[in-house]
This record gives sequence, structure tokens and C-alpha cells, in this order.
Amino acid sequence: MTTTALITGATEGIGRATAFALGRAGYRVGVCARTESKVRQLVEELVHEGIEAAGAPADVGDPGQTTTMVEELTGALGHIEVLVNNAGVLIAKPLEELSLEEWDSTMSTNVRSLFLVTRAVLPGMRSRKRGAIVNVASLAGRNGFPGGTAYTASKHAVLGFSRSLMLETRKDNIRVVAICPGSVDTSMLRDQPMLKSEPSRILRPEDVAETILHALTLPERALVSELDIRPTNP
Repeated sequence: MTTTALITGATEGIGRATAFALGRAGYRVGVCARTESKVRQLVEELVHEGIEAAGAPADVGDPGQTTTMVEELTGALGHIEVLVNNAGVLIAKPLEELSLEEWDSTMSTNVRSLFLVTRAVLPGMRSRKRGAIVNVASLAGRNGFPGGTAYTASKHAVLGFSRSLMLETRKDNIRVVAICPGSVDTSMLRDQPMLKSEPSRILRPEDVAETILHALTLPERALVSELDIRPTNP
């Protein structure tokens, strides 16, 4: 039986890599991001590889857009049995330079979206008594860093959300997994002047995507609730 996966924040970085990893493993792939042209281009690339895919643009911090997106992708691909909550933003600034708008944007994208998309998908998983929800957190969900007050607070919230949801849903055979990568070579990290890293020595998006796929392919009776991913030799 082919499984349908929904991936948010899918047009770049970890989300994009995960879309291809799951698609190549035989999943039907629904992809979502804010920019319609990027979503359309990604779907074309997935289909070109022989992957059954559909996309819908949405700001997943907006309840109306989220509901519409889930309905569109369910109509195109069938019931969503795997959700990868990957949409995220990183604004690294000293606290006194961080605007309220930047704080709110971080919380909307990194935390509010988690609630909205999961709320839209979970009832169907419960009714079918199966499903998997993967929340992309960060090692910043365990440790702070200078300039990371908003981002770190949001990723701590992702871990708290995931731990509580896991306890709520496991009785319905729904697995909740929090993935906590260290530094990953993405545009989100490269655009941060406060954060210095050596791209050749940190994680690649594909490393995280393969870890997500591995967690999903464990026997359904086995749940790895949290996974930390670090570069082997940073």
C-alpha cells in the first residue's frame, strides 16, 4: 500500500531533501511552502523523477490557508498518513535588536504552524488508527546560543509539543518523532551573520532527510521519539 506524506517548508533545505527521499522510497508526496512558483517547480521536478506528487502554497501559520492546503493535497493524493512538520525560520540577533515582528514571525512559523497543520491532519490518522508525525526541531531545542533567543525558544516548544503529543496519540498507533539536527548547510543558516560554520564539516539536508526516512521505516510497533543528529567530525 502506497503511503501519502505531507511535508511543509518543502521547497528548500531539509524539506526539499525529504520530499525526494520519501518519493524515491515509494511515498506519494504532498509539498507545501509559501511561494506558489517554487511549489510548482518542485512538483515538476518530483514528477520528472517518477514520483507521484502534488503541491499547494500556504502560509502554515494561517489557519485558513492551512485548512485549504490540507484539503487540496488530500484530494489529490489521498489520506495523509505521514506528516513532516518542517517549516521553519531562523532570525539570529541579539535580543535588544530583535523586533516584535521578528519574534512573532519566528513563533508563527516554527510553533503555531506545528499546531495548525497537525490539528488538520490528526483526526484522520486517529480514525484510521495509524500514522506518523515527524517534527523537525533542532539541537537548539536543548541548548542555547548567542543570538538565538527566539529560535531556541521556538525549538524548545517543538520538543515540548512533540513529547506531549506522543503521549496523547500512541494509543491510536500514531508515532510522533522529534528530529533534532545540529548545524545543517542550508540557505537559512548561511544567511546568518552571527553564526559561523564550515559547510564542508556540518550536516547536509540529505543527511537529515535520510534519518527521517529511517525513523519512518522502523517497524510500526517501534517508536523512536527523539533523534539527535550531529556531524561526525565537525
